[in-house]
Amino acid sequence: MHGNQKRTLFLILTVGLWFFSSCDALFREKSEKIPLARVGEEYLYKDDVAHLLRDDMSPQDSALFVTNYINNWASKQLLLTKSKINLPEQKLTEFDRLVSDYRADLYTRAYVEALVFKEQDTAVSTNQLREYYEKEKENFKLGEKLVQLRFIGLPTQFLDKEDVVTKMKEWAEEDRTYLDSIAIQFKKIHFNDSIWVRLSRVMEEIPPLTPLNEDDYLKKSQFFEIQDSLEVYLGQVTDVLEINDIAPFEYIAPDIRQLILNRRRMDYVKQLETEIIDEAIKKKEFEVYGKAE
Repeated sequence: MHGNQKRTLFLILTVGLWFFSSCDALFREKSEKIPLARVGEEYLYKDDVAHLLRDDMSPQDSALFVTNYINNWASKQLLLTKSKINLPEQKLTEFDRLVSDYRADLYTRAYVEALVFKEQDTAVSTNQLREYYEKEKENFKLGEKLVQLRFIGLPTQFLDKEDVVTKMKEWAEEDRTYLDSIAIQFKKIHFNDSIWVRLSRVMEEIPPLTPLNEDDYLKKSQFFEIQDSLEVYLGQVTDVLEINDIAPFEYIAPDIRQLILNRRRMDYVKQLETEIIDEAIKKKEFEVYGKAE
């Protein structure tokens, strides 16, 4: 057996002993930490790496992973040591402050979000949404054209196209029922003409519609027929809203709900901060020295 093969086998066996020993050895509550590597006074322990190994790893994959992890860890530790020696003291102090601030932000943000999730009222009534909309509607101008329409995509060789056209235009209850019953023959179908759809979304669903021709086809109360090499699209436009028109309530309501919840969150966080400071002052856990009179 060659030297390289022996070393590889030894490494595999070593990792196997480390990470695939009995459950009692791996998970006993009081166990001595087993070091894998050392750089100066810093140690990397088996427990630091064990949870990163996946169950589907072979012993060879585990050995390679551990070796790479140890090398990466060592290079970071060595570079960190060098940086502390060679960087200016002012820069080190600045970095320590940034690390401290980031650590504090992580803890406080997680705590505040947990409190908000637990305490914040997320119920928003339709009346609240409508009241907000009426008050702020001038701020809800559209940045994209909206369309209400119904349409069908037919195979180019569809035989009863004229019958479908008639029913799409007349749109009585029996017409819709009939078209629903043969919908399996259509390539695309959209009958809910009471919802507002972004122009970009309409053009995704009806590829022959483009920015150059959409004004010709997407007009209020207009029926259109347009096709490409794959499909014939039949559509009946119910209504159209242009850029800078006021967004309809039904379309903007989900955004308004989120705005209301965000405002509640901000108010709750401000109240929480005030209460925490007031409580700390009463308990004499917080005081400011040298405060100007």
